[in-house]
Amino acid sequence: MTAVGVTAEGRSAREVLAWSRDMVEPALRPAVGTLPPSMRRIAGYHFGWWDEHGRPSEAGGGKASGKAIRPALVLLAAGAVGGGATTALPAAAAVELAHNFSLLHDDVMDGDRTRRHRPTAWTVFGVSPAILAGDALLTLAFEVLAAGGHPATPQATRIFGAAIQELLEGQNTDVAFEKRRDVELAECLSMAAGKTGALLGCACALGALLGGGSVEQVESLHAFGRDLGLAFQLVDDLLGIWGDPAVTGKPVYSDLRSRKKSLPVVAALTSATSAGRELAEMYHGERPLSDAELARAADLVDVVGGRAWSQAQADELLTRALCRLQSAGSVPEPVAELSTLARLVTRRDH
Repeated sequence: MTAVGVTAEGRSAREVLAWSRDMVEPALRPAVGTLPPSMRRIAGYHFGWWDEHGRPSEAGGGKASGKAIRPALVLLAAGAVGGGATTALPAAAAVELAHNFSLLHDDVMDGDRTRRHRPTAWTVFGVSPAILAGDALLTLAFEVLAAGGHPATPQATRIFGAAIQELLEGQNTDVAFEKRRDVELAECLSMAAGKTGALLGCACALGALLGGGSVEQVESLHAFGRDLGLAFQLVDDLLGIWGDPAVTGKPVYSDLRSRKKSLPVVAALTSATSAGRELAEMYHGERPLSDAELARAADLVDVVGGRAWSQAQADELLTRALCRLQSAGSVPEPVAELSTLARLVTRRDH
């Protein structure tokens, strides 16, 4: 890489993501427009298209509507195996709809009040309406994928359905961790692989499948996406503690504030060190942690090695993912752009 986000071949990450948004949003908006009015209003607010009253939002399609990483993976994977991006567009839209279903539910379960620099949907419309809007987006995702008309649509639907089930199991496990004191690092990694890796792996597999890739290419790109997804989650967990609120759209120490058992935290809690035991005492308390205690908790995770371990794991997974990508792709430019995108999502300043 000659500069951040730029490869010797292909577009920069910024250009790829802008292209992905430009490709997918014209498919998303009409699809969301078919929802019942109450669901459409919440979904459009969540995507950043309009405010809570249904008026066009100045946020438009920028930060408020997300980076469009997952649809970009679908479209680029199709190109990497020699297919056209348009053949994979229904899958790209379906994956983005499913991702946003999970975000709507995530915000409710985690009690997050801010996403993409705006109040979360549940804080504006209520818990039950936000959950139902998420359900509506998931149903719509399957409809959009099925309506694509590609010969491989039945197989694509099975892959998509299996990924959603794995994502839900990961989410359920994540919630169950909140009530447990004995979460092990291996099961936390397994949870993250389902919660985040499943959908990124699915995105790459669907792109390769609808792009006409071989069985081996589909499998390799699926594995690439899964490794990338777990690396992404490790980095996201780091940002949940040390991320800049101006970048993440969430308060500093947000994951610590909610006592979330993220990967860096579990690495510290299971370290069998005095710092790990001090962190456990803070985590197992009932009262809200003060700002000073949150800063101390972050220091403990760092001192014990949770921060360094998470970054090292993310780096190792990225290296493995890029090796899988090189063996799977046959068209240099989209392969290079997938590599650029992979590096972007595993940077700690994104």
